[in-house]
Amino acid sequence: MTAPRLVEHFFRHEYGRLVAMLSCRVGVKHIEVVEDAVQSALMAALEKWTLAGLPDNPSAWLFRVAHNNLIGELRQRTRRRRILEQNAIEDIGTPENGSEIFLAGEVRDDLLGMLFHCCDEKIPVESQLVLALKTLCGFDIREIALRLFLSEANVYKRLSRARRRLQEIRPRLDGLTADQHSSRLPAVHQVLYLLFTEGYLSSHAEMAIRAELCNEAIRLAAILAEHPAGQTPETFALLALMHLHAARMTARQDPSGGLLLLKEQDRALWDWHRIQIGLEWLARSAQGNRFSRYHAEAGIAAEHCLAPSFQETRWEKVVECYSLLERIAPSPLHKLNRAVAVAEWQGPDAGLAVLRGFEPPAWLVGSYLWAAVLADLHRRCGHADTADRYREAALRSAPTPAVKELLRRRLRIGSFG
Repeated sequence: MTAPRLVEHFFRHEYGRLVAMLSCRVGVKHIEVVEDAVQSALMAALEKWTLAGLPDNPSAWLFRVAHNNLIGELRQRTRRRRILEQNAIEDIGTPENGSEIFLAGEVRDDLLGMLFHCCDEKIPVESQLVLALKTLCGFDIREIALRLFLSEANVYKRLSRARRRLQEIRPRLDGLTADQHSSRLPAVHQVLYLLFTEGYLSSHAEMAIRAELCNEAIRLAAILAEHPAGQTPETFALLALMHLHAARMTARQDPSGGLLLLKEQDRALWDWHRIQIGLEWLARSAQGNRFSRYHAEAGIAAEHCLAPSFQETRWEKVVECYSLLERIAPSPLHKLNRAVAVAEWQGPDAGLAVLRGFEPPAWLVGSYLWAAVLADLHRRCGHADTADRYREAALRSAPTPAVKELLRRRLRIGSFG
């Protein structure tokens, strides 16, 4: 395993688990010390493993080193034994037996449990997501800013606010009530959704798709679906959405790693077993009267998966799902996507009509998404000058080389008319 792959795949995967496991043992109030200990362990691993090769059990190695770092730091900060007695550090074992208490089942519960704690109602809502994405999902500040349409400075502020609040409230880690699980569940859904989204279309400059993030999001959502607190139609719909998107993953890139448009994809490469799993979760999500944004988005994904070809897609059903999505979770992005679907169904003029008179917020105007959609619709309507202006704006604001290349191909004059 090369150093870059260690950092981007294995380390990111392990980071959240280690933070969750150690925080559950020493208390969330020490979360910043825990994060520093984990970071130091990862840096030590990067240096040692690139020279000496991987240990037999890399995860256990990381846990043991992070554990040692953490205990050493806590002892220094709290004048040795006093903090250990106050916080029951003895329960986590000695550094020597760290690897023995590394249990796979334990990790799963810790990570999911920490997600619920990061979504504590006493932490400002706008900070919960930032805290969870940074601390448990291994996102960096730039990635969070891009996903949440925030400035990096704003992300830092929200993260600092969340950590301060977490230290003040000192949440108990010995269990949450059913009401607490229920009230925090929507935020947990959103974290898992964003984790999957970052994997499906990454903001990373060199990796258009990060399958390991998608797999991790699906894994956590599946654990959630097994937990009594998570057995809701929303969770099932979220799992359906993830599986239906993941089923098309291998067809979304060409041999060189470039992104492919939906109409360019070889549908024979789609994972039909996974599509079936997604449809089963979608059917299960239909129990009861609750209909969430995840139901609407899973419905759209299902329409794409079941269409024999791009041209034979039931665009009227896709538009219907976007209309429902706008009513359930109003967002300028959903209106933009509905305009795209309407254009496929009734033509580009009809798509532009959806956006006529619409005043997009500043964050959307500055996004490549807004400029790309307008460039495409105006190009197909024959408005060459307007299309060129938006095309240049879209290319300027494209977040990654892969997205920029996709836009160049999509918005090329005379293409995809």
